[in-house]
Amino acid sequence: MEQIDLVNTNKIAAGANKGSVRVINGLGKLMGSKAMVAVDYENDSNMEYLLARDQEEKELYRKKKHISEQPWTLNNWHMHLNWLNMILVVGVPVIGWFLALSGRVPLRMPVLVFAVVYYAVGGLSITAGYHRLWSHRSYSARWPLRLFFAVFGASSVEGSIKWWGHSHRIHHRFTDTARDPYDARRGLWYSHMGWMLLQPNPRWRARADIQDLTDDWVVRFQHRHYLGLMAFAALVFPALFCHFIYGDFLGGLVYGGILRVFMIQQATFCINSLAHYLGDQPFDDHRTPRDNWITALVTFGEGYHNFHHEFPTDYRNAIKWYQYDPTKLFIYCASLVGLAYNLKKFSQNAIQQGLIQQKQKKLDRERAKLNWGTPLSDLPVWDKAEFMKETKANPGLVVISGIVHDVTGYITEHPGGETLIRASLGKDATKAFNGGVYLHSNAAHNILATMRVAVVKDGQDAASRFVARRGETYVKKIA
Repeated sequence: MEQIDLVNTNKIAAGANKGSVRVINGLGKLMGSKAMVAVDYENDSNMEYLLARDQEEKELYRKKKHISEQPWTLNNWHMHLNWLNMILVVGVPVIGWFLALSGRVPLRMPVLVFAVVYYAVGGLSITAGYHRLWSHRSYSARWPLRLFFAVFGASSVEGSIKWWGHSHRIHHRFTDTARDPYDARRGLWYSHMGWMLLQPNPRWRARADIQDLTDDWVVRFQHRHYLGLMAFAALVFPALFCHFIYGDFLGGLVYGGILRVFMIQQATFCINSLAHYLGDQPFDDHRTPRDNWITALVTFGEGYHNFHHEFPTDYRNAIKWYQYDPTKLFIYCASLVGLAYNLKKFSQNAIQQGLIQQKQKKLDRERAKLNWGTPLSDLPVWDKAEFMKETKANPGLVVISGIVHDVTGYITEHPGGETLIRASLGKDATKAFNGGVYLHSNAAHNILATMRVAVVKDGQDAASRFVARRGETYVKKIA
């Protein structure tokens, strides 16, 4: 059968087979993104090759190392840092916290209320807009709602929709690999903030198809004018609003602007860090994403990350009524008034399959820790003469349902008494065990299984039926 062309298939996955609209804003180089998406498709053709090449390039980079692979020194420390992000994510918040904690800009209750409300507006623009609408296309939205997300999403200072969506699609395409922008395997700090503050290694470049993003005029508008939109929505608007409404320009700038941005950035970063370290994995444990309600509380419901990575185009993150997911509710309410439509959900059957499979894996791991007795297929097959011969050397043998058991160490422990079990030694006690004297419990079956030593040749059919009660299978051996 003809095999798929992996080079062309990866070009399709990266969107390189399309004549996409080119949308620039001049920040690509500063954000370190240009070197990370310049992919050579003839060589970077498939996942297996990429993993193999990773090892090969270690030798190449022994002589020619990128700054991210060089040790930090007093002479090169500044080269390791992404200075645009250092200013936006660290520098500006430090100034804001200094003004707040030093008392130079006191916090007034009306300003606090505005900051909390504006935090929610910016946060939902990221979760419902940047993430679930644009990155995953889990639903569709009319242009007024998309424009709302674009403007107030910029107020969170997390990059443009195009940049954010592209990075996030790469994260899903290459989760827990070196090409994952916020690879959780590199540690909690790196996946939280380090990936933003350090120079990325172009050796791990990757792309994802974002033509649907660049085809959206709202995305193009926001990306081209992102710097101005970001400054206005994040800082100027809250400062002016609080100035004209509450007479507190600096309070609006510090609390409604700088510190609000800091809090929403840190909350978003928790999805990349805590949501890959803290919580349960009810749907799959092949990768690091986890579900936890703590992260959900600070991220408008994005904390159910294990579900999200398994079912990324589902507009929900939380599927149970009691789980906290205001983003899901916002999208649903928007659909009631016609601003959102085509809300996508994975089938309940697919979701239940994942839950059951994961439960089975956990049970299998627990089962593997226990002694269930030697499988019958690993036991020797004795005929009557061999059994009689063995009983002379070991008088503690008993046959039950075609299986020979050594009960020597259990004679004094038998709940029915030592005399009763001694009466069965060297004999077939099948009828007595299966209700003739006692109708033995499941625990008795499990304990008996740990004493197996052989299978009786003429009793293999009975043995097969007997162990089937415990979920075991046995194929009769032909002498």
